[in-house]
Amino acid sequence: MRSTPPNRPTSPAGWRRIGAVAAAAAALVFAGFGTAGQADAATAASKVTWTATPCATPQHKGELACDSYRVTGGLTAFQKQQAAKSGVTPKAATASTPSGYGPGNLQSAYGLTSAAASNGAGHTIAIVDAYNDPNAESDLATYRSYYGLPACTTANGCFKKVGQTGSTTSLPSSDSGWSEEISLDLDMASAICPKCNILLVEANSATMANLGKSVNEAVTLGAKYVSNSYGGSESSSDTSYDSSYFNHPGVAITVSAGDSGYGAQYPAASRYVTSVGGTALKTSSTTRGWTETVWNTSSTEGTGSGCSAYDAKPTWQTDTGCSKRTIADVSAVADPATGVSVYDSYGVTAGWYTFGGTSASSPIIASVYALAGTPSSSSYPASFPYAKAGTSALNDVTSGSNGSCSTSYLCTARSGYDGPTGWGTPEGVSAFTG
Repeated sequence: MRSTPPNRPTSPAGWRRIGAVAAAAAALVFAGFGTAGQADAATAASKVTWTATPCATPQHKGELACDSYRVTGGLTAFQKQQAAKSGVTPKAATASTPSGYGPGNLQSAYGLTSAAASNGAGHTIAIVDAYNDPNAESDLATYRSYYGLPACTTANGCFKKVGQTGSTTSLPSSDSGWSEEISLDLDMASAICPKCNILLVEANSATMANLGKSVNEAVTLGAKYVSNSYGGSESSSDTSYDSSYFNHPGVAITVSAGDSGYGAQYPAASRYVTSVGGTALKTSSTTRGWTETVWNTSSTEGTGSGCSAYDAKPTWQTDTGCSKRTIADVSAVADPATGVSVYDSYGVTAGWYTFGGTSASSPIIASVYALAGTPSSSSYPASFPYAKAGTSALNDVTSGSNGSCSTSYLCTARSGYDGPTGWGTPEGVSAFTG
């Protein structure tokens, strides 16, 4: 198994903070003033820039990569949306206020407003990540308080943090990069299922063995919904990892499809998990009020998809262009330019950040499963969306691609099933019950 997804940029060229001059020019143009030269500067200023989260580049041999990016400049889709409503010129993001989509936006986009208000009590979403985030609970409290979500604390029994053996006191070493990932995952679970309990299981390191043991521990502790926002290259060991860590009937296990464009990665390729692709999410004048396309920034950055080299095709997956497991099954927002709001304080300036990557889409989908209700004990919840394929229970994503491939639907969106977005994104919870 490789330690990083294929072609992942470690120092993305051109990702720079926006300068004050360009920001000023943007303000002139948004206000209806400025020269052509200023307009060019404004265009540059409004372009969203981001950097890979540190855990996207593993620090140790054999570790897997997280699948997230943090926005560093420009105007996000959320900021532009707010500006359109208020008529006020957007300002450059600061750490003092959110600049990404919050719970209300995400619930609206995926038809979950009613379910989020009514469902989830007593259900536990597990977040599996590597290393320790010492500020996880306090950062989560800040996020939930800002958005008016009910408190989720150790004291009230809603939040629990454990190491991979289940201990609440013997925790891994702290890591600022993985702490950013943890904040993203916890906040997305909160945004979609605010009444759910949250279990954070921290692996000793980002190896498949330790992360896999953490998945098993999450299930042992009673979680029926387990989110995993990491991956690495496929290997001949994957089928053994399947049986050791991911074969849990009656448990919805979600895994991010990867952020390096077309190409399969593991554990998204496991036949026992729901592999989650990524989209760009924007408001629109449609009845839904939102529109989505495949998230793709470049040939080496965008949602993952592909045909597994090792994992067998699950019985419910019937596409014919791949004889083995095809990635993905469903999808949700992942484009950093249309990213989500996250509060984080460990290793960075304490404050609000916008994140993207399929690390966002995996906990979103795990939380939709939680809103939908407990899976039957013998079921494989990855199959549930397939039973509702082509219905109004899923938003079909039909445009965009994440690279080049010989079998076009594996990398290019189309009506119906495709690799980058699977059967689409949630429209309510009915595609996630079974």
